[in-house]
Amino acid sequence: MYNNKKVIVVMPAYKAALTLEKTYREIPFDLVDDVILVDDHSPDNTSDVAKSLGIKHVIRHDKNKGYGGNQKTCYTKALELGADIVIMVHPDYQYTPLLLPAMITIIGNDLYPVVFGSRILGKGALKGGMPMYKYIANRFLTLFQNIMLSQKLSEYHTGYRAFSREVLEKVPFMKCDDDFVFDNEMIAQIFWKGFDIAEVTCPTKYFDEASSINFVRSSKYGLGVLRVSLRYRLAKMGISWNIL
Repeated sequence: MYNNKKVIVVMPAYKAALTLEKTYREIPFDLVDDVILVDDHSPDNTSDVAKSLGIKHVIRHDKNKGYGGNQKTCYTKALELGADIVIMVHPDYQYTPLLLPAMITIIGNDLYPVVFGSRILGKGALKGGMPMYKYIANRFLTLFQNIMLSQKLSEYHTGYRAFSREVLEKVPFMKCDDDFVFDNEMIAQIFWKGFDIAEVTCPTKYFDEASSINFVRSSKYGLGVLRVSLRYRLAKMGISWNIL
């Protein structure tokens, strides 16, 4: 609880059995009231590990719904449980939960309604082992998106995100894609509704157990990002887009 606001961490999980405990142990439970883990039909024992750690709300999809589909379940459950602040933490330990107090404080004091942990502010991405091709693509896509969306984020592709309840209630995230482009469609919705996004510098770690999409899926994601940006710009020109 922070400033009488209920704080819930959501974990969209897939094959996170080896990294979940390390991630979970870093959550500051003096501020965080509850944790939700949604297991997207992992072939390993992610759900069992989550339950053994004492996570009360463990949901296992009966089939794989994709990264976006997983987040839809996460946010819907968090709202159902009365969350005022919702933070997505990947259970693969690529992002440290030690930044949660900073993100919670920003939203909890009504400074910003959304906070992203940015790997690009500072030198966290390359120091943490981000492949060079991903770094270059990240920089190009972010520049393109900032131009198309008339914004100035340091990156649009982080998976470390915190939201106020108001944002999750007003943004129609259930209309977004079920795959990885969900993240960028949701950003478009956030800006469309007039919300601002703050960023905090976030170190990141790339290692064998950390989840990361391959080159083919990264390319598909990149094309999806370009499409989202163009659709947003067209919507601003009066050509409607059904997810906004």
